[in-house]
Amino acid sequence: MSVKRIYVQKKPGFDIEEANLLSDIRENLQIDSLEKIVILNRYDVDGITEEVFEKAKGTIFSEPQVDNYFVEDYPVEKDAKVFGVEFLPGQFDQRANSLAECLQILSSGKKPIAKTAKIYLLTGNLSDEEMEKIKKYIINPVDSRECALEKVDTLEENMIVPEDVAVIEGFTEMADEDSEKFYKKYGFAMDLADLKFCQKYFKETEKRDPTMTEMKMIDTYWSDHCRHTTFLTKLEKIEIKWDLLQKVFEDYQKSREFVYQGRKPKDVCLMDLGTIVAKELKQRGVLKNLDESEEINACSFRAEILVDGKPEEYLIMFKNETHNHPTEIEPFGGAATCLGGCIRDPLSGRVYVYQAMRITGCGDPRQAVADTMPNKLPQRKLTNEAARGYSSYGNQIGLATGQVAEIYDDGYLAKRLELGALIGAAPKENVVRERPQPSDIVVLLGGRTGRDGCGGATGSSKAHNSTSLTTCGAEVQKGNAPEERKIQRLFRNPEATKLIKRCNDFGAGGVSVAIGEVADGLVIDLDKVPKKYEGLDGTELAISESQERMAVVVAKENAEKFIRLAETENIESTIVAEVVEEPRVKMNWRGKCIVDISREFLDTNGDVKKTQVLVEEPNPEQSPFKIQNVGAQGTVPNNKIQEGTVPNRRKCRHPSKMESNNFGFKLLFAKRFGRKI
Repeated sequence: MSVKRIYVQKKPGFDIEEANLLSDIRENLQIDSLEKIVILNRYDVDGITEEVFEKAKGTIFSEPQVDNYFVEDYPVEKDAKVFGVEFLPGQFDQRANSLAECLQILSSGKKPIAKTAKIYLLTGNLSDEEMEKIKKYIINPVDSRECALEKVDTLEENMIVPEDVAVIEGFTEMADEDSEKFYKKYGFAMDLADLKFCQKYFKETEKRDPTMTEMKMIDTYWSDHCRHTTFLTKLEKIEIKWDLLQKVFEDYQKSREFVYQGRKPKDVCLMDLGTIVAKELKQRGVLKNLDESEEINACSFRAEILVDGKPEEYLIMFKNETHNHPTEIEPFGGAATCLGGCIRDPLSGRVYVYQAMRITGCGDPRQAVADTMPNKLPQRKLTNEAARGYSSYGNQIGLATGQVAEIYDDGYLAKRLELGALIGAAPKENVVRERPQPSDIVVLLGGRTGRDGCGGATGSSKAHNSTSLTTCGAEVQKGNAPEERKIQRLFRNPEATKLIKRCNDFGAGGVSVAIGEVADGLVIDLDKVPKKYEGLDGTELAISESQERMAVVVAKENAEKFIRLAETENIESTIVAEVVEEPRVKMNWRGKCIVDISREFLDTNGDVKKTQVLVEEPNPEQSPFKIQNVGAQGTVPNNKIQEGTVPNRRKCRHPSKMESNNFGFKLLFAKRFGRKI
């Protein structure tokens, strides 16, 4: 069985993508010499018979009503310029994955290897410079590359056997200068003080040098994404020169006195500022329906709901997530996984997500491509591709998005805002929460592990520069919505959910965090973690965040039953870890222990961050709290609202005509409070 190749093109009248791209390039790149674009989807398959290939031509590869297909070669107009685009190695290709699964069903045999690419045929008197501009506009180096046009003999990858995980010899004895060189070489998200904190721990407590996997795992745990460094930084000296804010701060201090009476207070920090009100309300007995547990999935509360006329207690969960950095560098995947990642949190709490909203911020999408900020994607591409990614994931998983607000403002030129929020619910009796006990089993449920997603938590916690667009590809994952939908279906089955003691989603940190946080003591077998492909080393298996996976803790005697229930939804599930008494996280790979760290050390969150604060009163003309046109009843009269201040969805004035300093605030304030002050 050799590699089979087929090209598929939309028939005239269905070639909308071609027409849109032609118009886009002419308008935004100002290349009028481009006359025509033809787009072909190229499919290469290794591992199917000629008989299966013949059956699949007009059923799986193409739809006879809307597609034409060409086997092995395709017609090329005279003087047409041709190039192809494919995903980078390691990126999840949903089209190729779905193709392989469909061909496996058709053949009733082994899953074949499939690869896809897009071939572009451009006609017109195009110069080499214009061709390069077009390629640069179409190909995002974060996730894609130009591909070869020649056919290959096999799709089997030449697997490189990974080396054993290295021990960082001399780490505990490094001088300050050597520590700084080591820190810069590996691009850690932790700071140098954290690195020295690790040196002290391994020297004094473990009395050995760490492995590279241990350092990468610690870096993930202590990244701003996971430990919320910014919000937990201790505010040691606070000086406020603004009467309004001083009064607010005094109220905060009174709340602290009430909340922490008789016990050690939390550090004064932004996290405490943000949560103190809820703590006080709870302590005063106001938050009577607040749902509390040791699981940290999403915000949740209890509510009594009438079901068929009878009251039933439900858990209601809500969650929001931003994917600003991933969407900035890879808008389709970033926006898709913003929604997918947001769903995973309440889903790990065993609730069904039924409603979502999306708020985005970007520069003017009408900005000329030539005016794009250096080393950035054009605002138009960001806006369109992100919308496509979000809707693609939402439509595939079947989630309704009732509110979509896009804010166009120059304040978002440097970094895009991509926010997804949602709400879900489940009968409370279906959600069992128990503390894992020694001998309990951890099941890895859902998608397989790949290199996509390695460093996502640390990557989103770092400062970025002009090289980020070409060096952060693995950090941005491609979502697999059908896989998450299968987990949704499984978790709506009370027979399955009632077996679950604790659950954690594979968000930031992959195995090291998702499994590492379900219990204090764990022994994890990385050799059992299902892989998308061979060649992954122990560190990659430990920290990859690959999408649509769950770590599920069940009693040992219930593991087989849970796996059978997962199989009914066609979900792969594998026993990968065991809960143990000793409060340490251990990971084995190739029969060797490559991670052995105490839970107490991980929970320190590294070196304590401290800072001082000076707050000065802002210029009244620039303050976002400035209120204009106030009516007698405390509202802004409708006839006084300036045109464009509260735009409808995507409609708003050109950013240059807006009050850019407070436009976003006005928009959200007006929408949230219906113009009431």
